[in-house]
Parts: sequence; structure tokens; C-alpha cells
Amino acid sequence: MKAALWYNAKDIRVEQIQEPEVTSGRVKIKVEWTGICGSDLHEYVAGPIFVPVEQPHYVSKDVAPIVMGHEFSGVVSEIGEGVTKVNVGDKVVVEPILACGECEACKKGKYNICKHLGFHGLSGGGGGFSEYTVVDERWVHKMPEGLSLEQGALVEPAAVALHAVRISKLKAGDKAVVFGVGPIGLLVIEALKVAGASEIYAVELSKERSAKALELGAKAVINPAEEDAVARIKELTNGGADVAFEVTGVPVVLKQAIDSTTFEGETIVVSIWETEASFQPNNVVLSERSIKGTIAYRDIFPAVMELMTQGYFQAETLVTKRITLDEIVEEGFETLVNDKSHIKILVNSK
Repeated sequence: MKAALWYNAKDIRVEQIQEPEVTSGRVKIKVEWTGICGSDLHEYVAGPIFVPVEQPHYVSKDVAPIVMGHEFSGVVSEIGEGVTKVNVGDKVVVEPILACGECEACKKGKYNICKHLGFHGLSGGGGGFSEYTVVDERWVHKMPEGLSLEQGALVEPAAVALHAVRISKLKAGDKAVVFGVGPIGLLVIEALKVAGASEIYAVELSKERSAKALELGAKAVINPAEEDAVARIKELTNGGADVAFEVTGVPVVLKQAIDSTTFEGETIVVSIWETEASFQPNNVVLSERSIKGTIAYRDIFPAVMELMTQGYFQAETLVTKRITLDEIVEEGFETLVNDKSHIKILVNSK
């Protein structure tokens, strides 16, 4: 079968590989649509981050080259012995977590902060940038009636956004600001609407993404190249946001996010980082602010799909390009590196 494999930074190859076989307790999926994620882009530009290159991943036992793609939907083509959750022909999405099940976090049900956390499509085990993939039954979620397979490819990134908002201290009526409105930042704006934020602001350089943020519910978007973003947020919110979401991975932005919050405000760090970042601790200490990190999601995919049936996180709003697997490098990764007007690019695995 055809698949896109990560060999190194700036080295992704579409090749013919062996089609995976289903085994007991596992589900084989004919992949339909897969989104190119910001994490994929980090691996392409500056990886490896999650990709195992020297030692095999603890859970997948794989080492690069590995098949990429972790935001995907498809149709069940075969089920292994003992599988009862889905049937052949079901439309499904995959929660692409690789968790050990043995560490203290896993034992407490917090599998997204597993000591050996990895992702199907980033850390081995197969991936969505392929014609077929096989995953454990546990991670397969049947899609509700009426939800399209294109929509299914957005469940994973929407889950990231919804989880970030759910673990924040935000309460209905609070004010929030989102730094960086790429795909995840835009989905955070929608998740904030779900959570009842009374005012949502965004900080973004791209005119196209800024317009989309306003369309999705941001009250105002600040361009940090044109004005002092922190000062403007404090003015708009009458003293600072209750919660700031950092979704850029840019060191200077972390400081801005912290400084944009009110006393006892909270900053949620959503990004995956390529470098270190610094800030003045007194800006946290003297105002009793807090900083919290978030990774992936847990026990949230069904809720995301239910919200999608209610009109949230819609593909037609966020998908700006659809390509084939053969086009994934030039029309996918290179386009996202060089053209920040794009939001979400979906890859068809046919």
C-alpha cells in the first residue's frame, strides 16, 4: 500500500509499504481523510520531537522511518477476534494515543500524560497518511450518524482544544485571550464559546486567520506587529484576561500571554515547543498567576463528536485545501511552511 514516511526533518517520502494485518483485539481501517497537524509540521521542519530515531518507542517498538498522520477518519475494513465495539463498514475516528498502561498516570486513568506517551502516526505503530492502518479496539470511536468522514478528520484537533479549555480554570462569563489562531487556536475559540466565555480575544499576525477568528466568535483580534498586544488586551478586558491560551510555541509569546492576564489569572500552554522560553517569574509571583500545560486529550472524543452534530468545529469553516497522498510534501507540508493563510489541509488517502 501507499504511505508517507518520516525519515528525517525535511525528508518525508511517499512509498509502497506492506499493508498491515489485523490481529486479535485490533481493528483495520481504510483511511479516508487525514489532517496535517501542527505537530506534523514541527516534525517536518525541526524534528524529531515525538518520532523515535535512536531507540524504539516504548509502546510501538518502532523506530524511524515511521508512517505519519494522526488526525484521521476512515471505514472499518476488518476486525480481529474479540472486537465488539465496531463492525466492518462503520465510519470511525481514531484516538491516536500510545500509552503504556503501566505507569502511575495510566493507572489513574490519565493516559494522556503517560510516562511513555506517544502517538499513532508520530511515534510509530502505523499512521493516517496511508491507505490502511491497524489500531487497538480501545482507541476506535464510531462516528455518529450524519457526521462526514471529512468532519471526522477534525475530531482529534478539536479534542486538543476542548481538553485545553476543560482543564483551565475558565468559568462561564470569564474573559479569555488566545495567542495564535492557527487550526488549534481557532478550535480553542470555539471551545471557549462552548464553555461560556463572555469575551474572547485573539492575537494573530495573519490577516486571513484573524478574519476567521472573528467569524468564529472572537470579539477583537490584535496584530502584535501593529500594537502592543498586552496593553491592548488589558484595555479591552478592563485589567486583563481571566485565562490566556498560548498556541504558538514562540518564546516571546509565552511572556505576553502571562502578562496579558489579570491578577490570579491563568495561562494554558497548548503548544509543542522546539526551543526553551523565558519569562520574569515575578510577573507570576506578585500577582499569584498560574501557568499550566496541556497535552492531547483524554476521554473526550465522544463529547467532541456530539458537539460537532450541534454545529461546532465544522470542517467547511476550517479546511482550506484538500490534496492527495502523492501531493503531501509540496502541496501539504511546504504549503503550510510558506503560506500562513492556510488553516487546515486534509489529505485523501486513496
